[in-house]
Amino acid sequence: MIYTEEVFAIEDQLNELIEKITESYTMEKLISSKIAMEASEDVQSKINSFSAAKRSFEPVEAYGKHAPDYQEKRRAVRQEKRRIDTDPLIMNFRRNESDLQEILDTISYRLAQTVSPDIKIDAGNPFFEFAQRGCGGSCHVG
Repeated sequence: MIYTEEVFAIEDQLNELIEKITESYTMEKLISSKIAMEASEDVQSKINSFSAAKRSFEPVEAYGKHAPDYQEKRRAVRQEKRRIDTDPLIMNFRRNESDLQEILDTISYRLAQTVSPDIKIDAGNPFFEFAQRGCGGSCHVG
């Protein structure tokens, strides 16, 4: 690639976009929710309980229903996962994370469509609202 003034101008604009995203209200919400989540002893306790249940389940997972305590350990993992998924701090963090991802997906989509409508975009979100057609799978839009 030959670096011209155009390339430098695009790079400057990219840096401005990055700065605007990192200074956005959406990013502030994501960071503050992450800090709150990481500072919560309750959340950390739930994460540790889930990790312990998962570690306990892994040795018997390969044997499936034939392992003596497969059902109990699998149920314990699911219960701990549910405790994590329903925690208000974790739910708030994930919602804020999704909001930021939606912004990034929209930017990627609009940029690609400006260049060419044939460019496929991996939005990483099966519900990406701008998806009109893809390549047969659910991971690309464009």
